[in-house]
Amino acid sequence: MAAPANRPIDTGSTAVLVSGLKVIRGGKVVLPGLDLTVPKGQTVGLLGPSGGGKSTLMRAIVGVQVVAGGTVTVLGQAAGSPGLRHRVGYMTQHPAVYEDLTVGENVAYFGALVGAGPEAVRRTIALVDLTGQTSQAVRRLSGGQRSRVSLAAALVGEPELLVLDEPTVGLDPVLRRDLWALFHELAAQGKTLLVSSHVMDEATRCDRLVLLHEGRVLADTTPAGLLATTGTDNAEAAFLALEAQAAQATADNADGPEVTP
Repeated sequence: MAAPANRPIDTGSTAVLVSGLKVIRGGKVVLPGLDLTVPKGQTVGLLGPSGGGKSTLMRAIVGVQVVAGGTVTVLGQAAGSPGLRHRVGYMTQHPAVYEDLTVGENVAYFGALVGAGPEAVRRTIALVDLTGQTSQAVRRLSGGQRSRVSLAAALVGEPELLVLDEPTVGLDPVLRRDLWALFHELAAQGKTLLVSSHVMDEATRCDRLVLLHEGRVLADTTPAGLLATTGTDNAEAAFLALEAQAAQATADNADGPEVTP
């Protein structure tokens, strides 16, 4: 359930506003009523183990997920509104490009969908460091290179919001470093990035962190705030501490209040 598509909402400094989002998939409640705010102009890391609801939340934000309740507002409009097509870039967890086309043909095709011309295509291919592979068929590329083609497809329209689902999965440390440098460069230009990962050491690269577990937000804070709150010295230890607290709270609630005779 979302607000009418053609009624922009003044969200000020907020890029994404999620309120009471409930998603059921295969009869299982994946998101039980999630609330989340993504500020504009920041790199926000969506972290947590596989199956925690990260991809489902991202699909809801880009408007391709059927929801059972709640609202998702993106750049002042309901998620999935036609007016957002040129303003939101989405990179799926697995490369969503055509293997029988070249790098250049893929980026040109996705560019044409959002009105990007040849110069934008060339600039985007250079941005993801694939100029030397422009004429190469995607099926002949390495896994990391395919991921960068998929990223280029999301970037070519110069969107205001980038939703990137596990963009660094399977990449070597050098490529991961280079991609995060690119993400920071884009954020410095005023773009908003929502980046999911299950690699906890990537937490330190974000302006803000959202830790998800079983469809619930365990923390929404800065990297420094996360460590200070949990009294730990790294993101993985912090997540484990928060997970243990959540498990204890669940157990306490299951036991119910103590009854005094």
